[in-house]
Amino acid sequence: MVEVVTLGETMILMNPRETGNLKYIYDYKKQLGGAESNFAIGLARLGHHSAWISKLGADPHGQYIKAFIQGEGVDTSRVIFTDKAPTGLMFKERSVLNESKVYYYRHGSAASKLTPEDLDQEYIAQAKYLHLTGITPALSQSCYEAALEAIKVAKENDVKVSFDPNLRLKLWDSQEEMKEVMLDLFSKSDIVLPGIEEGELLLGTTDPEEIAQEILNLGAEIVIVKLGAEGALVADQDSMKRVAGYKVEKVVDTVGAGDGFAAGFIAGQLKGYDLVESTKLANAVGAYAITVLGDMEGLPTMEEVEIFTGDKKVVTR
Repeated sequence: MVEVVTLGETMILMNPRETGNLKYIYDYKKQLGGAESNFAIGLARLGHHSAWISKLGADPHGQYIKAFIQGEGVDTSRVIFTDKAPTGLMFKERSVLNESKVYYYRHGSAASKLTPEDLDQEYIAQAKYLHLTGITPALSQSCYEAALEAIKVAKENDVKVSFDPNLRLKLWDSQEEMKEVMLDLFSKSDIVLPGIEEGELLLGTTDPEEIAQEILNLGAEIVIVKLGAEGALVADQDSMKRVAGYKVEKVVDTVGAGDGFAAGFIAGQLKGYDLVESTKLANAVGAYAITVLGDMEGLPTMEEVEIFTGDKKVVTR
């Protein structure tokens, strides 16, 4: 049985082999990029049954994306293909300062055509968790409605809803609209995983405790505020605790770390860990992810996590 269901867009990612302005880049590595599929792959590598729902173009790019995600152990049986729209595309631009820019070619993509009618309600209802991000409702009105329908089905069937804001300012017509939608989704979610910058944009504060309390006041049961290298703050109605992060000597690529963090926390909850232990696992997965180039290539297995945290000794020969 699938433990966690997520839905959202995954695109072809053109990742430059060199740093610098894309105007002068000619050599790329084809990969895939999508917050929700990153999350699903992260969970699968940690030993859990995850599923990813989406709509892809009936083109070679869509076939590649589905085959790759399925090959990572994620259930893709509810992915839909359409010949009415193409698979989305994105280019990454990397600088020597380790900061990335992203250029999207996803307007009118197949995933943006996802509708509530595309969802298998019984499939969502049998899961333990439904995971969503703030990217999906930004893609189109029908995607927003699909996300709301998924939440409705989850609530009616005692499926916990986890939500990562994952703000993409380029996808919203206005910050006011973005704030209104995000705060409403916070109120409908059981677990919310914001970052400090997202707290500032949506709640007007960079104080982790204030961010957590504001979201708890909206109705969430658990809030985990990501603090980067410092770790995270985990809070519920009874307590707030800071959980230290893990030191990374060399940061290679930060994209996908937040998705890994979310996968780590939900994996911890599925394993029966308490909030602090789940957050420790989330911190470890997020830290490990930034040591490898690519959106999901660095997401670890449980054995790799245990070696990274020093809980297991590595045997090399």
